[in-house]
Amino acid sequence: MDPATPHRTSLPTRIAYGFGSVAYGVKDAGFGYFLLLFYGTVVGVEPGLVGLAIFIALVVDAISDPVVGYLSDNWRSRWGRRHPFMYASAIPVSISYFLLWNPPELSDGQMFWYLLLLAILIRTFITFYETPSSSLMPELSQDYDERTKLQAWRLYFGWTGGNLMSVLMFGVLLVATDKYPVGTLNRDGYATYGIISSILIFLAIMISALGTHSQIKHFHAPPPKRKIGLGTIFREVFETLGDRSFFALFVATLFGAVASGLSAALAFLMLTYFWGFSGSQIFLWTLLVFISALIGLLIAPMIVKRFGKKRGVIWLGVVAFTMAPAPIILRLFGLMPENGDPLLYPIVATINTIDVALIIALQAVLYSMIADLVEQSELRTGRRSEGVFFAAVTFTRKATQGLGAFSAGLILSFVSFPQGATVDEVSPETLWQLGAYYAPTLLLLWTCMIIAVGYYRIDRGDHEDNLLQLAERRRGETARQSAGVDDTV
Repeated sequence: MDPATPHRTSLPTRIAYGFGSVAYGVKDAGFGYFLLLFYGTVVGVEPGLVGLAIFIALVVDAISDPVVGYLSDNWRSRWGRRHPFMYASAIPVSISYFLLWNPPELSDGQMFWYLLLLAILIRTFITFYETPSSSLMPELSQDYDERTKLQAWRLYFGWTGGNLMSVLMFGVLLVATDKYPVGTLNRDGYATYGIISSILIFLAIMISALGTHSQIKHFHAPPPKRKIGLGTIFREVFETLGDRSFFALFVATLFGAVASGLSAALAFLMLTYFWGFSGSQIFLWTLLVFISALIGLLIAPMIVKRFGKKRGVIWLGVVAFTMAPAPIILRLFGLMPENGDPLLYPIVATINTIDVALIIALQAVLYSMIADLVEQSELRTGRRSEGVFFAAVTFTRKATQGLGAFSAGLILSFVSFPQGATVDEVSPETLWQLGAYYAPTLLLLWTCMIIAVGYYRIDRGDHEDNLLQLAERRRGETARQSAGVDDTV
């Protein structure tokens, strides 16, 4: 690639690149919405232990993610730097995800270790796909605005794919039967979910890898072959990540991921118990996310055109993060309609649909800001390090389930939320305490996220200047190489 003449992508390539995030979206929704519910209420593992298992797996990610990112930056093959990892991950991710939702009969202690092992395996295998796949974005386009479009497509498919499984769960699989009077406790439904979702994950990975394979010829070549040890890997990783703007985004995405994970882990408990919505209302709630994803896809590029990336994220965040906890806070002060009131559902559902759309747009802009760090880092270190940067993104996104689910488990333990209880069996005092812990925690995490974004320093002009400097450097390197050949001759 010549930085002065950025390569642009076709619509089919954007769709293929974006469609690959269905794999992560399915896994993300499963871990975020259903894992704590399944293991904590259906299987019977204490909720705090479920959160602990996911948190421990997150600690393992802190080591595996940067290693995978670094390896994909330096991999040499006829299929480029990224695609070998993508192809190799498809089967292991699918099999381990199937096993997660179809556990054998084990004791409580054994079930904890089973969950812990599979959480680590799934996180590691998904890293071998998601980090190299996400790292394609800075190479597919170096254009400031087009990168946002690429990321918007990726988030659109990620949210749509994950939500499709949620719709299937509440519309078809988690239904009340004679054996399971409460639909969310239907163990057979979770088993079927494991089969369908593992197949969808496999298809998404393969379709995306094959659909972007033709673009390999446009990507950067790997660096010269050299001997690399673990010490070299982490030394160069820390050198690459030693950037103020990156640190600002890393902290911001970490806070945002924890907030999203907390929200996802408690979402259906809040809908069922706190708001008292019926199964059909929850089903419609999940359908509305498709509208949110489409709105997010459309408005993210518009926000960047109007405000730029940093200001766009702050603007979106202030609006979205004020809307999200507002209904809960109003309920705590007795300012919302009571459960069962016909006005309650339209009010809460409308607010959530708009809020989720704004959050999707925010994520698209935020992740494209990380892509703009690649050229600045290349100027500083002389290395293309897309994999290292997006490994950090993958890590923070997986913190969505790690720290978020851990926090959710703690909140449920603090309020002594009963396992396997029907709606009528949960006291009003317990529900009030649940909202009182939940809403302020969200506000605090999201406020920290917006503050961190304020320290990001790359705007449109800086990005274009970085591209020009790289073009100058590359022309100088070409001239020196030509002069060297002439001298030899």
